Amino acid sequence: MESAIKRVGVVGVGHLGQHHARVYTELLDARLVGVADLDEQRAQTIGEHLGVPAYSSMERLIERQAPDAISIVVPTSFHYEVARKAMEAGIHVLIEKPVTTRPDEAEELLYLAEQNDLVLQVGHIERFNSAVRYISQTTHNPIYLESKRIGPFTSRINDVGVVLDLMIHDIDIIMSLVPSPIRRIAAAGRCIYTKHEDIADAQITFENGVVAHILVSRVSEKKLRQLDIMEPERHITVNYETQDVQISRCVRENNGLTEILERPIFPKSEPLKLELAHFISCVRERRQPLVGIRDGKRALEVALEVLRQIHGDTAKKTRETQAVCA
Repeated sequence: MESAIKRVGVVGVGHLGQHHARVYTELLDARLVGVADLDEQRAQTIGEHLGVPAYSSMERLIERQAPDAISIVVPTSFHYEVARKAMEAGIHVLIEKPVTTRPDEAEELLYLAEQNDLVLQVGHIERFNSAVRYISQTTHNPIYLESKRIGPFTSRINDVGVVLDLMIHDIDIIMSLVPSPIRRIAAAGRCIYTKHEDIADAQITFENGVVAHILVSRVSEKKLRQLDIMEPERHITVNYETQDVQISRCVRENNGLTEILERPIFPKSEPLKLELAHFISCVRERRQPLVGIRDGKRALEVALEVLRQIHGDTAKKTRETQAVCA
């Protein structure tokens, strides 16, 4: 009988990967058996802190510890190669967002997962935000959505711009709430402190008429993580940081309109813990995850179109980027 406790490893234990490793030690049906990172000293530090072996490569981790599943938390440019090798070794994979750098790479990973009967989950963590989980069950007829994810500059993320780092969260959430193909995307942005876009603005128009507006920035002195959803008879506001939801509606009376505010009460938990617990349960039960490779690919395709409009076509990318950053 297959063990209910799954052996797991983490590849890449930087800022986010270290938390993947920590959370696995807190899950009852998972056993962290090792971590790996090209920075061997970093791997050793995290491994010693959590009491597990540390390795300088995923291959050594797999050879020595034979994990059932791994989290891949390496830079985006390495996602495809690392995930491919893991799945070829028969290991279930959770791969951080964005899933890959190209849609065709995501398709190849999907094929590998299907051929080898493996779970392949994409780490769109905001889907496991308690507030987002709540509205995903209660939002039925959005007509307009507006998302703002802004904050001060930090040098922690320097290999991608705000579209692949931040906006892709909002793209994924909005597409999960609007069951319609996209008709049109209009986007703009500019570089401020880095060679990548540091601020970006996109408007997505769906075939069913719904419009979504997304603003992301890492050059704002105000920090805000908020989603507003307009429905015919309600206005829903989601605070991603506090995991709170506020619902506003107006009651029409003889003397005019009276605004009623509702603040639903629901259980809250650490999104990463919910995400990894979901992954392990999918591995144990061999079922499809909430956020699979198709979701990751769709979000990536929209994000790449936003980037194309900001920076220009690939052949013109360098010249256009220099012009935007000038």
